[in-house]
Amino acid sequence: METANKNTQKTTVLVTGGAGYIGSHTCVALLEQGYDIVVVDNFVNSSPISLERVCQITGQTFPWYHADLRNRTQLDEIFTKHHIDWVIHFAALKAVGESVAQPLRYYENNINGTLSLLAVMAKHECKKIVFSSSATVYGDPEQLPLTEDCALRTTNPYGATKLMIENILRDICHADQSWTAVILRYFNPVGAHPSGLIGENPQGIPNNLTPYIAQVLTGKLPYLQVFGDDYPTADGTGVRDYIHVCDLAQGHLQAIAKVQQSGVFTYNLGTGRGYSVLDVLHAFERASNRKIPYQIKPRRAGDIAECYADPRRAEQDLAWQAQYDLDAMARDLWRFYTQNPQGYTK
Repeated sequence: METANKNTQKTTVLVTGGAGYIGSHTCVALLEQGYDIVVVDNFVNSSPISLERVCQITGQTFPWYHADLRNRTQLDEIFTKHHIDWVIHFAALKAVGESVAQPLRYYENNINGTLSLLAVMAKHECKKIVFSSSATVYGDPEQLPLTEDCALRTTNPYGATKLMIENILRDICHADQSWTAVILRYFNPVGAHPSGLIGENPQGIPNNLTPYIAQVLTGKLPYLQVFGDDYPTADGTGVRDYIHVCDLAQGHLQAIAKVQQSGVFTYNLGTGRGYSVLDVLHAFERASNRKIPYQIKPRRAGDIAECYADPRRAEQDLAWQAQYDLDAMARDLWRFYTQNPQGYTK
């Protein structure tokens, strides 16, 4: 992959949700590539310890603020204090199941937080944003692999908030042609930084497959529940496009480096390859050298058989391509969990 050159002219990037899983890995990548960063996070689903670990990995320090995007006064103070060139917007509630149970909370947090952020950006003439979207905007795929031009039809409130924000960004860029919005639709982020210092640190029982597997391996849960083994896939279990979080982080740097003109630019970030639930389970067995107990359960409502990306547009426009395979994803995440069995603690 052709990576962007070291950032010679210092560019300052505000990272919202920078203490979170993808945010913290992107902070590491930005600092290592020579960017200045400012982090805003309300720590609802994250820990300031992850930011301390970012400093440890990079040997650099940076300003960070315990603030909520919906507090426009706080945001305005941050933009007044720092000259921000780009914003990478991760901050959001992100659990699909929780969004179905608490739709008002998700709409209020994700939409209002973004509207507040965009208003303050406009006031301070900062009109370049990379938005953390999701493959959930495609809903039940009309074709595979998924291209950026596929129909958008979400099946849950979390996905609906992502699609609404995409539409808000399109409308802003249409109304004011000095704006640049890069929409990155992630597939399934997994893995952790190779140092083992930062990784996914979910609160309670995880929503995603790989931290669930890790909790089984560490004895926190007795077995893995596999929802459905009768899908029309190679082994009957659901297939998804898993991508290493460090590959995902690099995609954001490539977006900032390569997108020079104004307008809206949308990219899938995935490997272009689907792995089944049992593929992932076996990769973790290899990484940990342990057997993972599992039980087959009925399909979950709303789950789809297969979902994987066509990442060629990002390869062509951003000179970006996923570098890590499934075994590397499992090894790196397992390293994080063995070094941090209780998550982020002092």
